[in-house]
Amino acid sequence: MQGEARTDSLKRIGAILITLAGVGLIGYAGLFIAQNFIGLIEIGLQPAEVGATEEQIRAFSQALHNYISHVQIALGGFIASTGLAMAFLAWYGVRRGETWAWWGVVLTTVAWVAIATPFHYVYGFGSLAHLGPTYLALVLVTIGAYLARPWR
Repeated sequence: MQGEARTDSLKRIGAILITLAGVGLIGYAGLFIAQNFIGLIEIGLQPAEVGATEEQIRAFSQALHNYISHVQIALGGFIASTGLAMAFLAWYGVRRGETWAWWGVVLTTVAWVAIATPFHYVYGFGSLAHLGPTYLALVLVTIGAYLARPWR
């Protein structure tokens, strides 16, 4: 019985870490969207890295400025929804030992990292200032998924 209680405790801790990562992604998305309206250029990036200030982009093309803004708002929405889905999967599934929920979190994380991360480095946007919050979420999910793994 003692081993079972320890396993349940580790699953609970893992689920809490994943839930925190999800809630953190929701907060990050809020900052991401707010930054769009404050200065257009994403969190952790400088005008030198993107080749222009918001004002220069707007002066070059208001349509381009609007396009960039709409993409960033949509991306912020997807980041928030990913965080919300991860938090719900963790809190209502992973915490209870549901294998499908664990796989849902793991596959969502793998897809997000595999798709979103590589091109940050290809285009020179892979700074810790820019990607740090997502790496923190990745660390929390990785530790949480390990602790909550269903095959113990």
